[in-house]
Amino acid sequence: MDIASIIAQLIGGAAGGTAGSKIVKDSDLGAIGNLIAGAIGGIGGGNILGSLLGSGAAAAAGGMDIGALASQLVGGGVGGLVLQVVVGLVKNKLLAK
Repeated sequence: MDIASIIAQLIGGAAGGTAGSKIVKDSDLGAIGNLIAGAIGGIGGGNILGSLLGSGAAAAAGGMDIGALASQLVGGGVGGLVLQVVVGLVKNKLLAK
């Protein structure tokens, strides 16, 4: 995994986390919380999608192309969205007592 993959996952995850708070209103963590949860989820989601699609091996071999970068962005975005929504819903339900 190179730095371009990690940056793409972080950007995708941050965008996904921000979108997740807009899609599911009860999951909002605040602007910074959405970005952080999304970025963490982006790293995980990008790695999972990269290993499933095999783009992680291409990136490690030095063959980073636009397709691999796009898959890292999409995987990061989906992972960031999912993690932000789950964390936001759990946090807000626990504090609603």
